Amino acid sequence: MSSPDPQVRAARNLTDPAPESTPEEKRPRSPRGRGPVVAVTGAATGIGELLTAHLAASDAIKQVIAIDERRGEVTEATWHILDVRDPAIAEKLRGADVVVHLALDLDLETDPAARTAYNVRGTQTVLTAAAAVGVHRVVLCTSAMVYGALADNDVPISEDAELRATAEATGVGDLLEIERLGRRAPRAHPGLNVTVVRPTVLVGGTDTALTRYFESPRLLVVAGSRPTWQFCHVEDLVTALEYAALEKIDGEFAVGCDGWLEQEEVEELSGVRRMELPSAVALGAAARLHRIGLTPSPAGDLAYTMHPWVVSVSRLHDAGWRPKWTNEEVLGALLEEVEGRHTLAGRRLGRKDATAAGAAGATVALLGAAAVVRRARKARRRI
Repeated sequence: MSSPDPQVRAARNLTDPAPESTPEEKRPRSPRGRGPVVAVTGAATGIGELLTAHLAASDAIKQVIAIDERRGEVTEATWHILDVRDPAIAEKLRGADVVVHLALDLDLETDPAARTAYNVRGTQTVLTAAAAVGVHRVVLCTSAMVYGALADNDVPISEDAELRATAEATGVGDLLEIERLGRRAPRAHPGLNVTVVRPTVLVGGTDTALTRYFESPRLLVVAGSRPTWQFCHVEDLVTALEYAALEKIDGEFAVGCDGWLEQEEVEELSGVRRMELPSAVALGAAARLHRIGLTPSPAGDLAYTMHPWVVSVSRLHDAGWRPKWTNEEVLGALLEEVEGRHTLAGRRLGRKDATAAGAAGATVALLGAAAVVRRARKARRRI
């Protein structure tokens, strides 16, 4: 996920002269105090870049080690360029007290098998390498989606509730496996602690099935469902990750805005009207369109727009953390960010396509396209 440039620029000190560098790394500025040495994977883009810049500017952090497949722009960090699946990462982590692992691929357009192979192997390698060189804490970032979106969920869900998600939504199977690896690691490597951070609907330079929901000309609502919305701005996630890196909080915890918005509030605040469909129609169409490759989102993504999955953020509150953003503010920022984009059933449309078809018309067009593809495939099989 790429990050919005203004946020990254705000987190950096652009007046510092660029230090001399070798082909493999850039030297950090002089150590500052007795804080921890923190390594960040996935440090060149997205949340990793924001966190790296934030930690590099903090007097509470002694040194930041940045790891990615390309060098980023935070010159105050020590850079190592390699794939997190490479066992050589162990030597790059030597001397770190904490590793924040953010090198994950959750891109909607990535081949699912390749995505899972990267995410799971990368996490396994980082956990094993960290334990081998004496790192005492690894911070993993997954999602509150691991709790599952179910009609009988408590509102809000307790942070220590059972994880009831399945692998039917984009990337959620990977996140569940990453959490399983995180639970096993301390048993396999005594002395290694694992902290798991679970953000709610993440907004701020992100592109997910849930942010694309707000790019549609109408907000799809499944008849009889009970949608609720709890957002997390990337700036709040960064400060929560900093809390974990500084060991102000451990274990497993959620991060997001206080409270939640009902669907009716979202529609009123956004000014976007709903399009209500029967459950069988919405789920059936989503499954068919994904199966034939017309949309990137599997039908399982719809559950997170149908059922409540808002969570308590009490553990962070108890640690002294507070979000800077409200749900209303994050929704406003999201609507500004997606303005001009046109998406239907998770599939991006060109401006001409979106203008030519209203919400219902575009839906019919997609379903019609699916039918055409099916007929063409049947015809080819008969030849």
